[in-house]
Amino acid sequence: MSDQVPGSGESDYATPTVTRKRQNRISWIWLVPVVAALMGLSLVVRTWLQAGPEISISFNTAEGLEVGKTQLRYKDVNVGTVQSIGFNEDRSKVVVKAELAKEVADLAREGTNFWVVRPRLGVSGVSGLGTLLSGAYIGVDAPEGGNGQKKATKFEFEGLETPPAVTHDRAGKRFRLKAEDLGSLDVGSPVYFRRITVGRVIGYELDKTGGAVNVEVFVDAPNDQFVTSGTRFWNASGVDFSVNADGLKVRTQSLVSMAVGGVAFEPVYTARGADQPAPPDAEFQLYGTEAQAKANPDAERFDIRMRFDQSIRGLAVGAPVDFSGITLGNVTAINLDFDDKAKRFYSVVDATLYPERLGRVFEEVRKRAERDGDVAGNRLLAGMIGHGLRAQLRTANLLTGQLFVSLDVFPNAKPVEFKPSTPAVIPTVPGNLDQLQQQVSNIVAKIEKIPFDKIGEDLRATLSSTSRLMNRLDKQVAPQAQAVFRQAKESLAQINALVSPDGSLPVNAERAMQELGRAARSLRALADFLQSNPEALLRGRGEDPIPGAGPVRN
Repeated sequence: MSDQVPGSGESDYATPTVTRKRQNRISWIWLVPVVAALMGLSLVVRTWLQAGPEISISFNTAEGLEVGKTQLRYKDVNVGTVQSIGFNEDRSKVVVKAELAKEVADLAREGTNFWVVRPRLGVSGVSGLGTLLSGAYIGVDAPEGGNGQKKATKFEFEGLETPPAVTHDRAGKRFRLKAEDLGSLDVGSPVYFRRITVGRVIGYELDKTGGAVNVEVFVDAPNDQFVTSGTRFWNASGVDFSVNADGLKVRTQSLVSMAVGGVAFEPVYTARGADQPAPPDAEFQLYGTEAQAKANPDAERFDIRMRFDQSIRGLAVGAPVDFSGITLGNVTAINLDFDDKAKRFYSVVDATLYPERLGRVFEEVRKRAERDGDVAGNRLLAGMIGHGLRAQLRTANLLTGQLFVSLDVFPNAKPVEFKPSTPAVIPTVPGNLDQLQQQVSNIVAKIEKIPFDKIGEDLRATLSSTSRLMNRLDKQVAPQAQAVFRQAKESLAQINALVSPDGSLPVNAERAMQELGRAARSLRALADFLQSNPEALLRGRGEDPIPGAGPVRN
């Protein structure tokens, strides 16, 4: 086989050319993950845009709460879910983080309350029984109406351990009552008006001064319109006993008030502002009994001060201030002070008076004081003190020794000039007990002036003379007296024998009486004869007439 020489015999064929196809750098298959990523990103953005605010709520315990299951409910509508449960820095509280729905983001603001709803047994009854099947949830209570921005303004809250007594969506008014003590009242105790339950006690706390208890009550609408500026509240707990001329009276609002306490109110139409509804959060005095609440109007208070230089043992804060049998006020404070001039301590008693209890007199004084720009209480006291008004401590109970302050007029009291001040100063006079002690002291002083030593010497001399006299009587007079008694006895025996029935004196007396009787009959016969024959006095007695011979002169 011979070798072929290139170019010989094959010059008629063209040299082939190889061309490569150009490939794209990005494949269409990458569009799938890109679209998936965009969709995921849109979902994340959408979720982020639709997510509500995250808030933290502090509770004492996390009983009944579960992450991802426990709901937040506002008016029984699910508005969020618990996301996590942890502790605060010192582990004294449980911090629950929850996410609210975006459409209710404005629930996270000031005034919103959170609490765990679980079965509870309280004064007002049983609540939260539905959670036995559905499980516990966090209740939400917020003021009605949004903040205008639909945004959260507060993110940390302190959860309530008990449900609020009144939610913000409940129609009615809140009122504050000031009482001396709480008594048997508790949160949930009913509020009565004409023995109908119209509200409840929603809270209480000790006053900042420590001298009273502030009780907060809620009266439901439309009954809140009956609470006016002249309304009186009183503690209706238990049973109220009263004994008067009508006998024994027992009053109680209901069996519930006997067990859990209660508050009752009634408008006093004679009080000032009785026709004007009271505004929300108005403050009233909580009286102990219905009788105290319905006493004479006492809207205007007037503070007084009294100085007593005597012992005030038995006088306590709250003791009545009496005027002519009417309680005008009460003692509010008792203190001690020192008199530099007299170098002795004295008692300062502060009290509050209610001049309106005086009735028409104070109304007239008030009109004149308002016309002249003066204080009615000062003007009234100035006139009464000028006429002898003084304060005096008197005994209210002899067994317990309790005292009260009596305002009375003493015409013989020393004149005192009244100077207006705050509080007004009322002069005092010693009490009845002090006056008695003074009288006893005076008597003792007079007794001390009696010369008992000289009287004793005279008495001893008198007793000595009496002893000598008695000895003389015993030795000299007694024997003679015995002889006289014996003679008297003998004489009485003789007289007894003389006057005995068979004695000579009765017999002779009987004979004498017989003779006197015969003499009397003779005189009677003589008188009859002389009456029939008066001429016998001159002629003498004639012959006896023959019976039946002639007329007989009567």
